Amino acid sequence: MAIGPETQHDAVVVGSGAGGGMAAYVLAKAGLKVLMLEAGRDYDPVSETAMFNLNRDAPLGGASTPDKSFGGYYHSSIGGFELEGEPYTVAEGSKFQWYRSRMLGGRTNHWGRNSFRMGPYDFKPKTRDGLGVDWPIAYEDIEPYYDRVEALIGVYGVNSGLENHPDSAQGILHEPPAPRVPELLVQAAANDLGIPCVPARRAILTRQIDERMPCFYATDCGRGCNIGAAFQSTTSLLPWARATGNLDILTNAMVHEVETGPDGRATGLWYIDGNDGEHKFIKARTIVLSASTGETARILLNSKNSAHPDGVANRSGQVGRNLQDTVGSMIIAQVPGLENRPRYNEDGAMGIHMYMPFGLYEEQRRGRLNFPRGYHIEFFGGFFPPSVGLSGIVDLIKGYGKDLKEEARRYYGSFVAFLQRGEMIPNRKCFVDIDTDVKDKHGIPVLKFHYGHSRHELNQVKHFQKTTRSVIDRMGGKIVPFLTPARFAIDDGGKVIHEVGTCRMGDDPETSVVNQYGQSWDVENLFLADGSVFTTKSHKNPTLTILALAWRNAEHMVQKMKAGEL
Repeated sequence: MAIGPETQHDAVVVGSGAGGGMAAYVLAKAGLKVLMLEAGRDYDPVSETAMFNLNRDAPLGGASTPDKSFGGYYHSSIGGFELEGEPYTVAEGSKFQWYRSRMLGGRTNHWGRNSFRMGPYDFKPKTRDGLGVDWPIAYEDIEPYYDRVEALIGVYGVNSGLENHPDSAQGILHEPPAPRVPELLVQAAANDLGIPCVPARRAILTRQIDERMPCFYATDCGRGCNIGAAFQSTTSLLPWARATGNLDILTNAMVHEVETGPDGRATGLWYIDGNDGEHKFIKARTIVLSASTGETARILLNSKNSAHPDGVANRSGQVGRNLQDTVGSMIIAQVPGLENRPRYNEDGAMGIHMYMPFGLYEEQRRGRLNFPRGYHIEFFGGFFPPSVGLSGIVDLIKGYGKDLKEEARRYYGSFVAFLQRGEMIPNRKCFVDIDTDVKDKHGIPVLKFHYGHSRHELNQVKHFQKTTRSVIDRMGGKIVPFLTPARFAIDDGGKVIHEVGTCRMGDDPETSVVNQYGQSWDVENLFLADGSVFTTKSHKNPTLTILALAWRNAEHMVQKMKAGEL
């Protein structure tokens, strides 16, 4: 594609994942000419997705490597917590892991597809408990976009009618897959203890929509889905936007700077062409940064000039601040009641079918809990293909030869993993800035992460451990190998890959980076449409909200541009 420095589109979108894919789709559908710049390589999910490959046939038996953090077939391109030539640094005393996906479609190709709506309480947390900040929008502002997104991408689940877990409009949700045997056991134990346990919501089709087929319950969703059953931008938003004739895509284009003119408006973007290593400039009428929370902050902080000495869009000093990730921890249980049970295919949609939503809002209102925000519990178990670690079996089996095989068969399928996914409250210890002493392979200064949890998060982990232990006891199981103290059990920042908040939205230019539509207070033709704009981090997984906000922001852009105001 011949795109030169004088080529100008109505909008240039940086990033091709959830936010960038949705923004490009909405803008292109509205008739705007859009250029997308993706730092990673091109990717064809139909021909490249290793859906049916077996771990035993992969290098190292499918074990994780630095560039394939979740296994040999987890996705078909470079991506992980460590990328050759693209370092980042972590401040002394901090623990943070930064996952980056260098492929068209970004993380949407291999995310977990969990799609829980944020509720009314989640948008106004400070009003409820006095901590953190409120969003400049309410649930009612985004509710119609949740409906639209769920109908467009396809989400299975049920309307549970639970407090702060909003229902969807009638007929939108797809029927969820049947629970597996371990999930039925967990549900029975949880309900016996008064803990809600309901079908999960995931962006996976269980009925056909247009050319996308329903899930056939046979392969690992984390590897990508070439039939379009599991949502990813490369099998939906991007081809749909391209079909309008209004979207051009440049891959291997690493954006590193937003250029602004004398009038304060953005004039275009500088990027590095991965094909020849050259720094190139592209003009832009409007810009949408959807590069991911960390990368978007890095671009803005590195975009320094006389008018923006601290980085573009950073008059408030809030770019890079308020970094948050999901509070995560895990407990694994071995359940004797699941030993030696009959073998059959219960793979299902290769992710959670059930989960335990948070329901202790009344207890929090009455001050009966020592942590202010919620968490939910995801859990899974069954006859999944053994990984290199044999799913915990190696911790229990003994013997040799025939005895060893019998022990492995006995324990296989008897493990259940419980994952905490909780809300983190923004704190002053968590932010990113530029490490001017370290540069990547392109010569661009890298991000430095500062991160630390507060007592709120640690107390939340302790409560999760107590709750989960009660469920495991009720199931007749035991924790393996042992229960870890909360300060060690809590996941490092970034490990859950839900980082948000470095360019938060607000209603005051002095304390926020963008307004409620993702529009920069300082640069009127610069918009953000990824997790960076989150004001707080609910325990609900962020992707559904990123998609809904991107749709809302893009519609606002269209209105402004058609009115001649951009």
